[in-house]
Amino acid sequence: MPEPIFVQNYIAGEWVTSRSTQFVDVHNPATGGVIAHTPLSTTEEVLTAVSTARNSFEEWSQVPPYSRARKIFRLKELVEKNFESLARTIVEENGKTLDEARGEVRRGIESIEFAAGIPVLMQGYNLLDVAEAIDEDCIRQSVGVFTAITPFNFPLMIAMWFLPIAIASGNTFVCKPSEQTPLTMMKVFELLDEVGFLEGVVNLVNGAREAGNQLLQEPEVDGVSFVGSTPVARHIYQTAAYHGKRVQSNGGAKNILVIMPDADVQATTVALLTSLFGCAGQRCLAGSYVLTVGDIHEPLKRSLINAASKLIVGSGMEEGTQMGPVISAAAKQRIIEFIDSGIVEGAKLLLDGRGCTVEHSPLGYFIGPTIFDHVEPEMKIGREEIFGPVACLKNVHSFDEALQIIASSPFGNAACLFTRSGKYAREFKYRVRCGNVGINLGVAAPVASFAFGGMKTSFFGDLHGQGTDSLNFFTDRKIVISRWY
Repeated sequence: MPEPIFVQNYIAGEWVTSRSTQFVDVHNPATGGVIAHTPLSTTEEVLTAVSTARNSFEEWSQVPPYSRARKIFRLKELVEKNFESLARTIVEENGKTLDEARGEVRRGIESIEFAAGIPVLMQGYNLLDVAEAIDEDCIRQSVGVFTAITPFNFPLMIAMWFLPIAIASGNTFVCKPSEQTPLTMMKVFELLDEVGFLEGVVNLVNGAREAGNQLLQEPEVDGVSFVGSTPVARHIYQTAAYHGKRVQSNGGAKNILVIMPDADVQATTVALLTSLFGCAGQRCLAGSYVLTVGDIHEPLKRSLINAASKLIVGSGMEEGTQMGPVISAAAKQRIIEFIDSGIVEGAKLLLDGRGCTVEHSPLGYFIGPTIFDHVEPEMKIGREEIFGPVACLKNVHSFDEALQIIASSPFGNAACLFTRSGKYAREFKYRVRCGNVGINLGVAAPVASFAFGGMKTSFFGDLHGQGTDSLNFFTDRKIVISRWY
């Protein structure tokens, strides 16, 4: 293996080697080998990044929107040009398959494309003669310095929910990626450097919890975007809001999939495989709890076990791999403990992925597809986010019973229904308290022009990422009331 690289920060338009003496090893999840070292940046380095962004804000915010949009178009061009290299970096540090990584890069590009429309998106509105000889206008303006604290599971896509639209709107930006997957953002910032933004418009600071907490409390930071687990999302929201910042904080999930008796078993099985085991179950829209209504339970269960047992688990770089490893040895152990708890609590283990081995990768963090039946909502595996390739099944008597289980969950990220009935489909999307709803698909992922929803403990804040929500988050609306004599 090549020598591990030392990850650098990007501040004021330059690559900077951190002065920190503390580092986190970055592992290739498929091999267990160390591929990089992430610095835990010092307090001074975080402050420098923020102050640099603040100093650049006024000049950047006055750059015409069309000129800012041209920079975003150039970024899109460079990401397209480096598409395959970015996807392979994601596979190397995250573990997902090449096809999954390519899908992530494409989703990231869609967010960049959305941001490129800023000359139209930032337009305000007006009304003449709101009273005699008085006109009223709403204009949009940039806010200041924003930061994003992003997770390991989508190291490119989730950062692109925030960074392009923030800077296109005339703000400056500080990104703190996950210390487990810093290499993808290093490559993205190499492209940002090639675009040639004003010094200080975009900044990259590496670190862990301490760096994140510092950004939450730093007076010069105006807003914070976050994606991660619910306990951390709640902390991010409470801390940043206490310090007077705008916050959009996405938490965890326990996404429930409801299968009606009239659903197509084969088509549903295909959708469930992607939802339950895609990206090794490490995504906030992954299906986790499958509720079958009535007598479809047995045929669907047989079909799902048969299909899941044939999934090819291995290195994401290898052709034909359908599911990669989980992110770390600690994550693997945590998921195994969830499986153990399911057995202890009385759920029936139908497919056990704990003994999964991959030839030529004995040290990789692999867990095979795992399926439980008779999982009750009060069981640990039925109520908590596992964030791994573990599917929980339960047969319920009615549509209403399924909706009651969804309503009782503290999470509200996503819910999906499989049916041929328009009546049930309409009632489902109307009644469930979840921000992302799927009908006859297992991953309800909004495109870039729609907000990424989230309710209950799956989201803290008012304005979500993506779409017009993100535009409102990254801009201020100023009302001007005029009378001229």
